[in-house]
Amino acid sequence: MAKAIRVHETGGPEVLRWEDVEVPAPGQGEVLIHHTAVGLNYIDTYHRSGLYPLPLPTGLGSEAAGIVEAVGAGVTGFKTGDRVAYGSGSPGAYAEKKVALADRLVKIPAGVTDEQAASMMLKGMTAQYLVRRTYKVKAGDAILVHAAAGGVGVILCQWAHHLGATVIGTVGSDAKGAVAKAHGCTHVINYRTTKFLEEVKQLTDGKGVQVVYDGVGKDTFLESLDCLAPLGLMASFGNASGPVPPFNIGLLAQKGSLFLTRPTLFTYVQKREDLVATAEELFGVVGKGAVTIEVNQRYALKDAAQAHRDLEARKTTGSTVLIP
Repeated sequence: MAKAIRVHETGGPEVLRWEDVEVPAPGQGEVLIHHTAVGLNYIDTYHRSGLYPLPLPTGLGSEAAGIVEAVGAGVTGFKTGDRVAYGSGSPGAYAEKKVALADRLVKIPAGVTDEQAASMMLKGMTAQYLVRRTYKVKAGDAILVHAAAGGVGVILCQWAHHLGATVIGTVGSDAKGAVAKAHGCTHVINYRTTKFLEEVKQLTDGKGVQVVYDGVGKDTFLESLDCLAPLGLMASFGNASGPVPPFNIGLLAQKGSLFLTRPTLFTYVQKREDLVATAEELFGVVGKGAVTIEVNQRYALKDAAQAHRDLEARKTTGSTVLIP
């Protein structure tokens, strides 16, 4: 038996239950992991609330690090005692132990702590595909990053800055502005005191940005389109303020033949070779110091409900981990 957070009905943080669960032996192609740190991500709140429905009852969490405790038949490349991490696969990371598919795991390199790995797999690989594949950021680009002090934001901004972009970040407070400024943002806009569209236009001499990375959703969507230069790309990868309502795609033509995508990490790392390449590039930029991974909040795993409350109230910055 092991302890885990389980959800039997969708709703607010109060539906999270700390329960005993049976942990089976790993089967064909599987590995049993003893978790040492679990990552907290906004998508966890979508699963909990039912915005992204899961069959109930269910576990939560898609990102964690730990030690291999046992390997199943047919597993190659992993052995008992290996430090491993994952940021994709079926939910259930909010647990002391989990059986996971070996082909969804990567080894944690020396120099990266378990807490860092647990807090950067999903967020860091998301940042990787956004700046390296969805839109390949290059030197001289002007880009807009919403929630620049959040978990994905602080990684994405640092990476884009490393690639030579002018990074404009939006935040909800002066304190978060300081975080964003310290993590790659050239310009920071407090959207509570300044209209971000007007500021972006001013900062770009009216030209707009090449790409907008938006994990906020409903509250920022339409004005973000207006921030784009002609032929610009909008990557809407999250819904922190709620889902984007239906809209007339003719707006994309009217606003400059714009491109719009709604990407997911799952699609970008579905193939094993893509997962490994994405993780290796992430570990590479962290290893050489171009991107720093800072764990700013820690909660006991059993206190996941409070972590969700703080995340949804936008009280957190950077990465947060749950400790089993």
